[in-house]
Amino acid sequence: MLDSRSNHRKNVAHGFFLSIATTIAEPSTILPLIIHYFGGSSLVVGLFSSLLRGGAIAIQLYAAFHAQAYPKMIIYLRRVFFVRFITWFMIGLIITIFGKDYPTFTLYSIGVGFFIFSFSAGFGGIYFKELSAKIFTHKFRGYTMSHRQFFTAFGSIISGVVAGWVLDTYEAPMSFGYLFMISAIIMSIGFIIFGTVDEPIKSDLSEKESSFILFLKNTIKILKADKRLQLQVITFLLAYSYLLGLPFIIIDATQSIHLSGMMIGQIITAQMIGAMLSNILWAKMSAKGIYKTITLLSISIAIFSFLLSIFAENFYTYLFIFFLIGGAMDGGKIASGNLILIIAPTKQRAVYSAIQSNITSLGLFFSIIGGIILINYSYDILYLLTIFTLTISLALATKLTDHSS
Repeated sequence: MLDSRSNHRKNVAHGFFLSIATTIAEPSTILPLIIHYFGGSSLVVGLFSSLLRGGAIAIQLYAAFHAQAYPKMIIYLRRVFFVRFITWFMIGLIITIFGKDYPTFTLYSIGVGFFIFSFSAGFGGIYFKELSAKIFTHKFRGYTMSHRQFFTAFGSIISGVVAGWVLDTYEAPMSFGYLFMISAIIMSIGFIIFGTVDEPIKSDLSEKESSFILFLKNTIKILKADKRLQLQVITFLLAYSYLLGLPFIIIDATQSIHLSGMMIGQIITAQMIGAMLSNILWAKMSAKGIYKTITLLSISIAIFSFLLSIFAENFYTYLFIFFLIGGAMDGGKIASGNLILIIAPTKQRAVYSAIQSNITSLGLFFSIIGGIILINYSYDILYLLTIFTLTISLALATKLTDHSS
């Protein structure tokens, strides 16, 4: 059962169908345009980008508190899948029914929907990481996750092309509503497939604390005692600083050059091609277990992409910027997800994953700070601050280790 090809294929298929669905609200491209349509400011764009990415923060330690004593995860993961499907579909339905006449209500409903969608992922993320650690060895896990991200990017390319066509063919806000509802159905296919993975029963379980408060105290002790965990957490927290500027590059582009619906679709496609092609490299590097090198390379690419953003003046430069960003983001995901499972003791994998996720996920709210900076300063200042913070993360990443002892 360990490293089985069946589970590998199901993992890849899950990522493929999920990406087709969620790309239609990609926080760096389409989402800012949707929020602007309903009257949201730059601050609201940052807030909603953070909601979609970071609503899971508060619940992950609580999920880990229970998950450490679960012999099987898939039962609970299926419940998460159901909640996410219903939420995504309802966002589209509300946009379709109320979007034209009640923009403020629609904007509020989208925000609530994004929070529920991401909040449920707080449970799902812990279950998914623990499940992945149970069914894949650490080198094969890097291999399957790179393949998953390759086909995730491929699915996003399909989604980007379709989204561009829908945005050009149908008037807003109906086009937004159609995208959400159709993608929710596609999303469910991936959920159903992954819901059938073969999971072994975990016998090496941690003894669950008598209360969540006691669990939190023990978690703090773990963080204080493990220097490698501390370094990894702060490194990947600062690596998320690309979110300071990322949601606003597309808005900068629309103000600098005219972007049609098809051009937006091409930008999404460029980002996902970058992700897809980079995963060929990440897969080869993961097979060697050199996750530290992946981290250094992905952060460096992110820094270069923001340097280009300062000087971007035409559509093709923006295409290249998003191509680079796609590769950088996927490299960071591969490295952080695998490094934490390498350094975590078997009994405490869920706890270690939750500690890293909870603290580093604070970086998912950097977009709010980015929105505030943009209101008071310029795009160039925002990009320079992003580069500065990423450079600190790069320096810290040189001290990471990618072996278990």
